Amino acid sequence: MHTILQPEGWAKPVGYANGVAARGQLVFVGGQIGWNGQCQFETDDFVGQVRQTLENVVAVLAEAGAGPQHITSMTWYFTDKAEYLANLRGLGEAYRAVIGRHYPAMAAMQVVSLVEDRAKIEIQATAVIPE
Repeated sequence: MHTILQPEGWAKPVGYANGVAARGQLVFVGGQIGWNGQCQFETDDFVGQVRQTLENVVAVLAEAGAGPQHITSMTWYFTDKAEYLANLRGLGEAYRAVIGRHYPAMAAMQVVSLVEDRAKIEIQATAVIPE
Protein backbone atom coordinates (compact mmCIF):
# COMPACT_ATOMS: atom_id res chain seq x y z
CA MET A 1 0.00 0.00 0.00
CA HIS A 2 1.27 3.45 -0.92
CA THR A 3 0.52 6.70 0.83
CA ILE A 4 0.67 9.90 -1.18
CA LEU A 5 2.47 12.65 0.73
CA GLN A 6 0.73 15.99 0.21
CA PRO A 7 1.70 18.72 2.70
CA GLU A 8 -1.26 20.67 4.05
CA GLY A 9 -1.85 23.91 2.23
CA TRP A 10 0.20 22.95 -0.83
CA ALA A 11 -1.37 23.09 -4.29
CA LYS A 12 -2.09 19.61 -5.58
CA PRO A 13 0.40 18.66 -8.31
CA VAL A 14 -0.89 17.61 -11.72
CA GLY A 15 0.42 14.32 -13.13
CA TYR A 16 2.75 13.45 -10.25
CA ALA A 17 2.94 13.25 -6.45
CA ASN A 18 5.18 15.36 -4.24
CA GLY A 19 6.08 12.24 -2.30
CA VAL A 20 5.10 8.61 -1.67
CA ALA A 21 5.54 6.42 1.41
CA ALA A 22 5.47 2.64 0.95
CA ARG A 23 6.51 -0.65 2.56
CA GLY A 24 7.40 -3.91 0.87
CA GLN A 25 9.77 -5.40 -1.69
CA LEU A 26 11.74 -2.79 -3.60
CA VAL A 27 12.09 -3.05 -7.38
CA PHE A 28 14.58 -0.81 -9.18
CA VAL A 29 14.10 -0.36 -12.92
CA GLY A 30 17.21 0.81 -14.73
CA GLY A 31 16.91 3.55 -17.31
CA GLN A 32 14.67 2.41 -20.15
CA ILE A 33 14.57 4.08 -23.55
CA GLY A 34 12.19 4.08 -26.52
CA TRP A 35 13.34 0.95 -28.30
CA ASN A 36 11.73 -2.48 -28.34
CA GLY A 37 12.92 -5.65 -26.60
CA GLN A 38 15.36 -6.34 -29.45
CA CYS A 39 17.04 -2.92 -28.95
CA GLN A 40 15.54 -1.52 -32.16
CA PHE A 41 13.82 1.84 -32.48
CA GLU A 42 10.47 1.66 -34.23
CA THR A 43 9.92 5.43 -34.25
CA ASP A 44 11.66 8.76 -33.86
CA ASP A 45 8.41 10.37 -32.72
CA PHE A 46 8.81 11.74 -29.18
CA VAL A 47 5.44 10.55 -27.87
CA GLY A 48 5.94 7.17 -29.55
CA GLN A 49 9.29 6.75 -27.83
CA VAL A 50 7.77 7.77 -24.49
CA ARG A 51 5.02 5.17 -24.90
CA GLN A 52 7.56 2.45 -25.75
CA THR A 53 9.74 3.51 -22.83
CA LEU A 54 6.80 3.25 -20.42
CA GLU A 55 5.92 -0.16 -21.87
CA ASN A 56 9.52 -1.23 -21.24
CA VAL A 57 9.31 -0.06 -17.62
CA VAL A 58 6.10 -2.06 -17.15
CA ALA A 59 7.69 -5.16 -18.74
CA VAL A 60 10.63 -5.02 -16.32
CA LEU A 61 8.25 -4.54 -13.38
CA ALA A 62 6.26 -7.60 -14.48
CA GLU A 63 9.41 -9.73 -14.10
CA ALA A 64 9.26 -8.96 -10.37
CA GLY A 65 5.51 -9.56 -10.16
CA ALA A 66 4.84 -5.83 -9.99
CA GLY A 67 2.64 -3.56 -12.03
CA PRO A 68 2.37 0.15 -12.77
CA GLN A 69 0.38 0.67 -9.57
CA HIS A 70 3.49 -0.27 -7.57
CA ILE A 71 5.66 2.54 -8.99
CA THR A 72 6.66 4.96 -6.25
CA SER A 73 9.15 7.13 -8.12
CA MET A 74 10.13 7.94 -11.70
CA THR A 75 12.86 10.09 -13.18
CA TRP A 76 12.46 11.23 -16.78
CA TYR A 77 15.44 12.38 -18.84
CA PHE A 78 14.66 13.92 -22.23
CA THR A 79 16.87 15.56 -24.81
CA ASP A 80 14.58 18.46 -25.76
CA LYS A 81 12.53 20.40 -23.21
CA ALA A 82 10.65 22.26 -25.95
CA GLU A 83 9.60 18.96 -27.55
CA TYR A 84 8.50 17.67 -24.14
CA LEU A 85 6.41 20.78 -23.43
CA ALA A 86 4.93 20.83 -26.94
CA ASN A 87 3.67 17.27 -26.51
CA LEU A 88 2.12 17.34 -23.02
CA ARG A 89 -1.31 16.23 -24.25
CA GLY A 90 0.11 13.24 -26.17
CA LEU A 91 2.41 12.39 -23.28
CA GLY A 92 -0.53 12.35 -20.90
CA GLU A 93 -2.49 10.08 -23.23
CA ALA A 94 0.45 7.69 -23.62
CA TYR A 95 1.09 7.71 -19.86
CA ARG A 96 -2.53 6.91 -18.98
CA ALA A 97 -2.70 4.19 -21.67
CA VAL A 98 0.32 2.38 -20.21
CA ILE A 99 0.48 3.36 -16.52
CA GLY A 100 -3.13 4.34 -15.87
CA ARG A 101 -4.10 7.07 -13.44
CA HIS A 102 -1.34 6.26 -10.96
CA TYR A 103 0.94 9.23 -10.37
CA PRO A 104 4.10 8.53 -8.34
CA ALA A 105 6.71 11.01 -7.21
CA MET A 106 8.48 12.24 -10.36
CA ALA A 107 11.34 14.36 -11.56
CA ALA A 108 11.91 15.40 -15.16
CA MET A 109 14.91 17.06 -16.72
CA GLN A 110 16.49 17.93 -20.02
CA VAL A 111 19.89 16.38 -20.65
CA VAL A 112 22.42 17.17 -23.34
CA SER A 113 22.19 13.69 -24.82
CA LEU A 114 21.53 10.05 -24.02
CA VAL A 115 23.92 7.16 -24.68
CA GLU A 116 21.83 5.89 -27.61
CA ASP A 117 21.84 8.61 -30.28
CA ARG A 118 18.24 8.01 -31.44
CA ALA A 119 16.85 7.97 -27.90
CA LYS A 120 14.79 11.03 -27.01
CA ILE A 121 13.70 9.84 -23.56
CA GLU A 122 15.03 7.67 -20.74
CA ILE A 123 12.97 6.75 -17.69
CA GLN A 124 14.20 5.21 -14.47
CA ALA A 125 11.69 3.90 -11.92
CA THR A 126 11.42 2.52 -8.42
CA ALA A 127 8.49 0.38 -7.31
CA VAL A 128 7.40 -1.19 -4.04
CA ILE A 129 5.41 -4.42 -3.98
CA PRO A 130 3.36 -4.41 -0.72
CA GLU A 131 4.20 -7.03 1.91
